[in-house]
Amino acid sequence: MPIKRPVLIFGAAAVLAAVGAGGYYAWTDYRASQLPAGIVSVNGRVEATQVDIATKIPGRVIEIVPHEGELVSAGEVVARIDTSETAAQLRQAEASAELARQTLVTRQAAVASDEAQLSFANEQMRRTATLVDKGWSTHETYDLRQEQLKSAQAALKAAQSQVDEARAAVKTADARVEELKAVVDESTIRSPVRGRVQYRLVELGAVVPPGGKIATVIDLADVYTTVFLPAPQAGRLKIGDEARVVVDAAPEYVFPATVSFVAPESQFTPKTVEVQSEREQLVFRVKLQAPFDLLKGIEDQVKAGLRGVGYVRIDPAAQWPAKLAIKTPPTEQADR
Repeated sequence: MPIKRPVLIFGAAAVLAAVGAGGYYAWTDYRASQLPAGIVSVNGRVEATQVDIATKIPGRVIEIVPHEGELVSAGEVVARIDTSETAAQLRQAEASAELARQTLVTRQAAVASDEAQLSFANEQMRRTATLVDKGWSTHETYDLRQEQLKSAQAALKAAQSQVDEARAAVKTADARVEELKAVVDESTIRSPVRGRVQYRLVELGAVVPPGGKIATVIDLADVYTTVFLPAPQAGRLKIGDEARVVVDAAPEYVFPATVSFVAPESQFTPKTVEVQSEREQLVFRVKLQAPFDLLKGIEDQVKAGLRGVGYVRIDPAAQWPAKLAIKTPPTEQADR
């Protein structure tokens, strides 16, 4: 049955209207996706500072606390090294220090005695000199008093020297005690930062050398997104410029960031950038630092290695579009 012409015209008009509406909405979405002048976007990767926790002293690991993936607070115990031998040395050093103090007291008492002997010899010398002047004593007695005075002076000088030696011995003994105490303190290995354990590198019973690594921790207070920008864009940046980050794993959120580092020298774009034309360009590495207050609230969700897009404002006058308004996940503060 043939279709009437008015029906064909109406159908064609409806198709055209639908196509036009679809094109309009697509054009609207395209315009909405465009960034205003002065704001650029670039692929990036979320990274965090890795902190290697190591031991300063050699020994056997007698305790290791955290497992991979667990959070550790700054100052929290990570591991302990056996110091039974050092503890014995410390007790011996403390005994030696106490003996050195007693020796010092004895030497000081000897000085006091020699000072009294010198005072007596001086008085004897004075009296003998008076008697000799009056003819009531002989010169032989006077010479004897001189020798006694010189002997007392020499004895006092020697005693004072022994006091100085005793004081030095006390300082040496105390230094040894402090050294061994430091070794004992260093046997308790603590995390210098609050972070997540990425690698646990030794197990209970392992013998580690000086500088041996115990664990690697991700510093949750130093998380940033690394991006690479060409010279015309990187050259307009300054430290503290505003940025935004959207990670692929959570595209519904827009995280605030600031430019914390711009490489002083250019480099070729890393091979992780898949577009050949981009790899052929010289670019500058830029770090977009996440704010500490935000990180503290979502530290359970922070993961290094996530991919995303960094948006950098290279013109301070540019306005952030509505789609890049800051929107962060709810924070759950978990004090440990």
